[in-house]
Amino acid sequence: MDTVGRFLLHITLFLWFMTAVEIAATSAPVSKPNCSSHCGQVAQIPYPFGIGTGCYLDDWFQIICDNSTSPPKPFLNSTGLEVLEINIEGTLKVASPVTFSNCSHKPSGRQTANLEGSPFVFSQKNRFTSMSCGGIGLMTSLSGSTIGGCLSICDDTSNLLRNNSCSGLNCCQTTIPSSLSTFRTSFGEITNAERAKLCKYAFLVDQDWFTSDSTNISDIGHMDNVPIVLEWNLFNYTSFDIYGKTNLTDSTDMDCTGGSCFCSKGFQGNPYLLHGCEDIDECEDPVHFNRCIPGICINYPGRYHCVFPDPRQSRVNLAIIVTGTVVGLLFLLVGAWWLRKVIKKRKKIKRKEKFFKQNGGLLLKQQLSSGEVNVEKIKLFNSKELEKATDNFSADRILGQGGQGTVYKGMLADGRIVAVKKSKIVAGGEVGQFINEIVILSQISHRNVVKLLGCCLETEVPLLVYEFILNGTLSQYIHHQNEEFPLTWEMRLRVSIEVAGALSYLHSAASFPIYHRDIKSSNILLDEKYRAKVADFGTSRSVAIDQTHLTTRVHGTFGYLDPEYFQSSQFTEKSDVYSFGVVLAELLTGEKPVSVLSSQESRSLAAYFLLSMEENRLFDILHARVMKEAGKDEIMAVANLTQRCLNLNGKKRPTMKEVAAELEAIQLSVKFSNVQQNFAEVHYVRSEIIEPCDVVSISTASCMDSGTGSSLDVQPLLSFKSL
Repeated sequence: MDTVGRFLLHITLFLWFMTAVEIAATSAPVSKPNCSSHCGQVAQIPYPFGIGTGCYLDDWFQIICDNSTSPPKPFLNSTGLEVLEINIEGTLKVASPVTFSNCSHKPSGRQTANLEGSPFVFSQKNRFTSMSCGGIGLMTSLSGSTIGGCLSICDDTSNLLRNNSCSGLNCCQTTIPSSLSTFRTSFGEITNAERAKLCKYAFLVDQDWFTSDSTNISDIGHMDNVPIVLEWNLFNYTSFDIYGKTNLTDSTDMDCTGGSCFCSKGFQGNPYLLHGCEDIDECEDPVHFNRCIPGICINYPGRYHCVFPDPRQSRVNLAIIVTGTVVGLLFLLVGAWWLRKVIKKRKKIKRKEKFFKQNGGLLLKQQLSSGEVNVEKIKLFNSKELEKATDNFSADRILGQGGQGTVYKGMLADGRIVAVKKSKIVAGGEVGQFINEIVILSQISHRNVVKLLGCCLETEVPLLVYEFILNGTLSQYIHHQNEEFPLTWEMRLRVSIEVAGALSYLHSAASFPIYHRDIKSSNILLDEKYRAKVADFGTSRSVAIDQTHLTTRVHGTFGYLDPEYFQSSQFTEKSDVYSFGVVLAELLTGEKPVSVLSSQESRSLAAYFLLSMEENRLFDILHARVMKEAGKDEIMAVANLTQRCLNLNGKKRPTMKEVAAELEAIQLSVKFSNVQQNFAEVHYVRSEIIEPCDVVSISTASCMDSGTGSSLDVQPLLSFKSL
């Protein structure tokens, strides 16, 4: 039982310890705050070294990071030496030049940097090395006196440089004196004149690098630099400022001797920074932690201590500890779960608020408060409802794509089929266009204008929900053959009347005049009875009643755009008339508004149509079905109206109200002509079967009424046919 109790105690203490210590220790700082601590492959640049103004002790410790190379390279600005590694404990590894003599592939005379007067000296970890065939390599002072050197023996028969050996054959090495700050490399005289002409080179090099298995010293002859070790200290700095530390001896976490500072035992970091030495948590070290088992490890500044449990502790106390630990863990888990739920809910609320503002919610609120939006007609959908309706906006549900968004087919929970428009862009002016479309559509109540059902503002991109229009766009029927339902002349005329009526309503019958600004055949939809529905009011504008035009950035579709609007950026109701004229030209000719395959003169349908009218070539460009089904007078009436709509001078174009009236008159003329033709055929058949009216038992009055009615009805309608 005691064994089980101890085992449970160990587990309890371990769990308590794991909840008490920090999850991860942050690494101690090495550079000043807001100063870069790395450059290229050099991961640490500790203070007193630094990059940038105020980041280094003085000019001797300034590091320049050359970003023109890849990767970037750090250089010691005072000496121009490339820095390879910096150790906070007082060493610095740099790239030092190799001195060549009589080597055709290398320049002669390159020397090691002069460190005299600097806080740097050459470390005795370096070795002066000379590589030649029986040559003498010398180290001399600036005055010319010899400091050191070595002689190599020439051996052409063996390659003793393998295994990085430099034992005197073709290569020799020697140590250097302490505190060496400057020297020059030269080569002594060789009695053998032929050997004196051979290539030779000497250099100071880090002995550890020279003897490393990864170094091939046979390749040094092709190198420009080799690594050397420098030692640095602050011995000559009588009152240096170590980032705010005025009295270094008072610090308990560091020691300074001989111009160098070190973090005390149990601490790590940069002793030259304020609070740069941080305590090492020995209890995070598995070695120290295991030493404390079956007790617990407690960390103190600079040390740690093991606390072992009292073996005489009663089982009751053990049960209390275990129970308390379990209950504490349960509370911790429940608290963490609750906190996560609260944070997730707050994030969701903030996300919705962000999207609401981003999607123009504040602008919509402003419009609602001003009374411009008919609130009863606008429903605010939630995102889940529309995601379910469109099968998470599946690509299979896409009905079409345009400049302002993608339209998806969806089915609401009540079974209604709808079209959901998902905006592509939600920034700046595009948000204004989105809210503008809501405002415009909320004011419109017309059977030939697509109906807005609602919107959703809580998603990443704004959504509009429209009634679903079953049979696609007018453009599809004009420019693509549909054998199941061909676009007859009667249908073309009816659709043009419905669209003209809708635009006339927008211009003159709505609460405020509304300019659509993007009338085109692809923005005219056809419902289940093939009735026209004007759609896509994203670029529309409502204007004050006393305004004659709207100055704005150019919007619209090339081929339908009013030339006057394109030049002046002043959109009037006559600009919509021009675009509608292009649609009429499409209905008459079956051609696209712009054709890149056509010649220059016929590339624009509007220009081509006007040219054909001027040259009396209209019937050469008409669609075959129009030629087959429509009468010449009807065609000319619609063509003349189209020509007037496309007039380059906007003032000479008719209004949409006049256009709608003329199209209706043409339709009535067509119907009356058909009735008159049918009546003539019936009258001819009857005259062969029965006697004239005065012979049979039919009253003269009835005959006269019939004849008079026909005569009166014909006269005014014939005048419309000649338009």
